[in-house]
Amino acid sequence: MRLPTDRHPGTRPARAKARTPLRIGVLVGDDVRLENWQLWLFDKLLADPRFDLAALIVHQNPCGERTSRLVDLVCQADRLLFARQPPYRTSRFDDARRKITRIDLSEKDAAVRIGDAGLDLVLRHVPAPLPKELVATLPFGEWTLSFTALQSPTADWTGLAEVIAHAAAIDVHLTVDRGRGAAPERVASASFNPKISAARTAAFVKEKAVVLLMRELARLAETRTLEVLPPLPARIGQRPPTGAEIGTYAAQLVRSTSRLALKTLRRKAGLEAAVWTLYGGSGSVEDFDPRLSAEIPPTRASIRADPFLFIHEGQCYVFYEDYAVSDRKAHIGVGRLSGNTIEPLGTAIEGDSHLSFPFVFRHGRDIFMMPETHQKHRIEIWRCIDFPLKWELHATALEGSSPADSTLFRHQGRWWLLTNLSDHFAFEDHCSELYAFEVDGPKLSRVVPHARNPVVIGSSVARNAGRVFNRSGRLFRPSQNNAYGVYGYGLNIMEIQELSHEAYRETCVRTIRPDFKPGLVGCHHFDSDGGRYILDARLTS
Repeated sequence: MRLPTDRHPGTRPARAKARTPLRIGVLVGDDVRLENWQLWLFDKLLADPRFDLAALIVHQNPCGERTSRLVDLVCQADRLLFARQPPYRTSRFDDARRKITRIDLSEKDAAVRIGDAGLDLVLRHVPAPLPKELVATLPFGEWTLSFTALQSPTADWTGLAEVIAHAAAIDVHLTVDRGRGAAPERVASASFNPKISAARTAAFVKEKAVVLLMRELARLAETRTLEVLPPLPARIGQRPPTGAEIGTYAAQLVRSTSRLALKTLRRKAGLEAAVWTLYGGSGSVEDFDPRLSAEIPPTRASIRADPFLFIHEGQCYVFYEDYAVSDRKAHIGVGRLSGNTIEPLGTAIEGDSHLSFPFVFRHGRDIFMMPETHQKHRIEIWRCIDFPLKWELHATALEGSSPADSTLFRHQGRWWLLTNLSDHFAFEDHCSELYAFEVDGPKLSRVVPHARNPVVIGSSVARNAGRVFNRSGRLFRPSQNNAYGVYGYGLNIMEIQELSHEAYRETCVRTIRPDFKPGLVGCHHFDSDGGRYILDARLTS
């Protein structure tokens, strides 16, 4: 099934009778030298009929005091070395710019012009806020992403404190100031996995923040109700870094990049690969104890990850991502599980592109598999014609998108598809957004986006880590906990507490970290069937 090309597959179809668009103003420091993430946001706003990008408000002194020359030099070098991007070419903003009202905040009639613009809210992109008396006139206040405060006229230190501290994640908060004299209130938050450098982390979280912001603006456009969360947690890195901190960071960055360069060279030479091993035991999603598991070790010719169990005619099979140390892509392997050993049976599915996450399931008399095929830019479902080694392509969906680690399940008489799409400009990333769709089962001829897509945002919880389990009416979703700069650092068991066309809510009931056996640096997938469970764990980073 191909969705319309002018709409991202995670967005909601337009209502038959749309509301009056939200009139949005944006407070910037310069309406000429805009960053990629800002231009991408403007294009998204202009493409969506729920929004009217009505005004650019220019602040002549948006950042206050300058930072030291040392801070400026390190931040600029970091950006040039680790966060260079091709310039974003706008598809709508350049043409629309002349129609968007430009208001210079220093002009005497600025307040009158802002009032005349009839704005519903202002998105603040600079540290300096609008005057409180102007904010109070906005029905939905002034919205700010937390990283906007972390800049001077010559430097941006977003992510620097987290990288220095080896923090598990960098938090992004979206707040609203309603001009009532109270502290800003929190609208939404998300946590993202830090990158090797602060500048790269900053570029990444800014791009991801566009997705978070668009989701919350869509919610407001449809409900006209501003929902707020409990108060903000304490934050680090709000002040400019000191000379000592920037020196520590520079030395740390040299060490990290040297290690990464050596590792990259070894992998290109076929001398090293990300090595995963499997662990299995007795138990289910509610009660498994990985400390009691037994290892099913890899070999150089067969490294296994993303295992799925499947009981067929009284025997337990395991399907898995399979590759050798020197391989550039993986295929789907299958074996028979006996005790704590796998008897390899061969290759189930192989293609020209990388394959992983072989989600296998039964529907009626048929057996299906939905492996990850994001390099083909679509979802594929395969039907088994001779178990376990012969499969034929049965259905495709989300053509032209980038879906990863997809899973299907039934809930209250409806089929649901959960997948990790990457809505991006510079950073293709499948760990930060979970999208939900109502579908008609393995046919995938009907795919309806959830009203609140993406239903989960954040690297520590969003990415699927196995199938969804229904246990006595309770839904459990394994998810990856990507943290400390490590892909697949840990594993969460999420409980889906609410799932309908208009709502999705889940909570983490358990987190498994890579400390249940010695020598592990990650664990990122879980499955169980027939009273047994299996998970993978990472031996090298």
